[in-house]
Amino acid sequence: MQIEDIFAPDLIYSTMASFRFKALEDVLDRKPLVVETPSGKISDYFSEHVFDMDKMREHLSDEAMKSVSSAMEHGTRIPRNIADQVASSMKDWAITLGATHYTHWFQPLTGSTAEKHDSFFTPLEGKPMEKFAGANLAQQEPDASSFPHGGIRNTFEARGYTAWDPSSPAFIIGKTLCIPTIFISYTGEALDNKMPLLKALHAVEGAAVRVCKYFDKNVKKVHTTLGWEQEYFLIDSALYNARPDIQLTGRALFGHNPAKGQQLDDHYFGSIPERIHAFMRDFETESHRLGIPVTTRHNEVAPNQFEAAPIFEETNLSNDHNLLIMDVMEKVARKHNFRVLLHEKPFAGLNGSGKHNNWSLATDTGVNLLSPGKNPKSNLQFLTFFVNTIKAIHDYADVLRAHIASAGNDHRLGANEAPPAIMSVFIGSQLSKALDDLEKSVKAGKMTPADKTQIKLNIGKIPELLFDNTDRNRTSPFAFTGNKFEFRAVGSAANCGAPMAALNTIVADQLINFANDVDAEIEKGTKKDEAIIKELQKLIKASKKIRFEGNGYGQEWVEEAAKRGLSNLKDTPSALMALKEKKVKELYERHGVLTERELEARIEIELEKYRMQIQIESRLCGDLALNHIIPTAIRYQSILVNNVKGLQEVLSKAEAAKMGKVQIDMITDISGHINAVKTMVDDMINERKKANKIEDAFESAEAYCNKVKPLMDQIRYHADKLELLVDDELWPLPKLRELLFTR
Repeated sequence: MQIEDIFAPDLIYSTMASFRFKALEDVLDRKPLVVETPSGKISDYFSEHVFDMDKMREHLSDEAMKSVSSAMEHGTRIPRNIADQVASSMKDWAITLGATHYTHWFQPLTGSTAEKHDSFFTPLEGKPMEKFAGANLAQQEPDASSFPHGGIRNTFEARGYTAWDPSSPAFIIGKTLCIPTIFISYTGEALDNKMPLLKALHAVEGAAVRVCKYFDKNVKKVHTTLGWEQEYFLIDSALYNARPDIQLTGRALFGHNPAKGQQLDDHYFGSIPERIHAFMRDFETESHRLGIPVTTRHNEVAPNQFEAAPIFEETNLSNDHNLLIMDVMEKVARKHNFRVLLHEKPFAGLNGSGKHNNWSLATDTGVNLLSPGKNPKSNLQFLTFFVNTIKAIHDYADVLRAHIASAGNDHRLGANEAPPAIMSVFIGSQLSKALDDLEKSVKAGKMTPADKTQIKLNIGKIPELLFDNTDRNRTSPFAFTGNKFEFRAVGSAANCGAPMAALNTIVADQLINFANDVDAEIEKGTKKDEAIIKELQKLIKASKKIRFEGNGYGQEWVEEAAKRGLSNLKDTPSALMALKEKKVKELYERHGVLTERELEARIEIELEKYRMQIQIESRLCGDLALNHIIPTAIRYQSILVNNVKGLQEVLSKAEAAKMGKVQIDMITDISGHINAVKTMVDDMINERKKANKIEDAFESAEAYCNKVKPLMDQIRYHADKLELLVDDELWPLPKLRELLFTR
């Protein structure tokens, strides 16, 4: 029996549309939740759910504390008996906060986090008790074959290991103690984003310390800092549930742009709506309890788009905190009847969402190596790390592009205040002039006695440099912003671990090359400072083409970049292929960050992830088009046809033709769009079937990119035209104006 046999057609269509209007009614009835904070001062409860250094000192013996500190600072192994002490103390602390379970919290190559909860409760000789052993803290064994592995593991080879990362403190979510861990295969290959990041951080630390010794012999450790800016959209949960496309893909596959979008710039930094403000206070409170130093909140450019940002932290910890805050935001949002959209481009024609990664280097002596100094010597140190970073970007721009590639970010790069797919570096007018002057002022190998005297006398050729006071370039994917580089091209849903591992690896490689060249020059008899300046001049000249100060959105830059020989990898499959180059494989292997097998696995995983994302979107596109949009359009078309027939019955033929012309034109337009949608859905299904038969991962992903995805755009064009033609009361999907402006 068909549904039409039970319900009248009018009722079917009104039911479809009523779901939308019921959702709107629910939204209009919402009131802001009352949010109570534990104290008026954030410092009173900050980090209360974290087993941090203060709590370790309180709960651990001096011997255990010393062992854990050594593991955190130097990577030394924690003895088994000490691990038992730490585990027991961690459990006792967690239980006082109501925890009943523990989990190894890890970052598989899905892009998110994973956890399996086990209870502290253990029946021992018939007596129930809570127990947590050092072995359970140090290592667990999840199923490796069920996570993305790129061929490293077979289904029948399921074993994988999670291992405790003591440099990132354990924390409590709900009633569960979460222990940050790495995730590796049985044979030792990395199956996560944390392990390569830790290796990259180790590589850049060693390289940076070596270079720092030219300027300060007291530097023993350098760590990189990361400050992320998390952009996101919020929509009401009722509207979210009425949009299957947003539910399953994170973005609106259909929807005509509303008359008012972001063109008036009235949302940016505007007054935060009450319900949104309550949500922000709530998730910030939970974040502060977890030790995440969130300090900034504001409206972003697009309607219902917002941003949260913390102060800088060590990169590994900062990345863990970013993944954690994304999870916290989603959980808290549901409590406030919101859903968080972390997709890079949930709404076409509006700003996308990024996760700007602000990156710098800091010494254990308290110096930010990317902060300009007040005297020539400190500025020479700054210029050394500044110029070497630019040279690293120049040499491995495609590596960075590959590690920010995703189906979502492809929609964002190069559109509505997002940086383009062309990697370039913006440094501002003052620093550009400083580099140009340094390149020209002392010609390598042709130094006059005066030049040598000025170098000897505290490096007189290096002027005082100030924080750059030029406007930030929003169109640059990699911009210097005063005392750090801002990697703006990272997508909002991304795990920062992948691009940060890439960035720190290429900088480590360049710093090592620089130090080798400087040492070789010194061995020839050149003075240290003179040798440093000579090498900087070479790097400035060699990397000049990656520097760009203009508008990255313009076609002029696309043409100029092509003249310079810069890559413009516009889609994910093309970007990922850059990782197959021999020099990239050698780069990662040289620094022990990724083996060739691990790198190949990641390429395979990302290609498959891309293919599956477009596949899901195209299936949903076809479903909504055939089962929601076309039936609604036909229903409205039938109403118009009946209207025309009615006119013909009560009016003369001439009068009916005159009066019914508008309806007839609309009927014709609707028919044209319906036919186009149906034809293109059929074409899309056929192209998808062809792509599915391709065994090669790259070729299949490329087919989805070049054959399937364009048809989705064309289907959307005609469906959005139908949205403008069909009676609003019949349209089944919440419209973009409702998603963006109903709060």
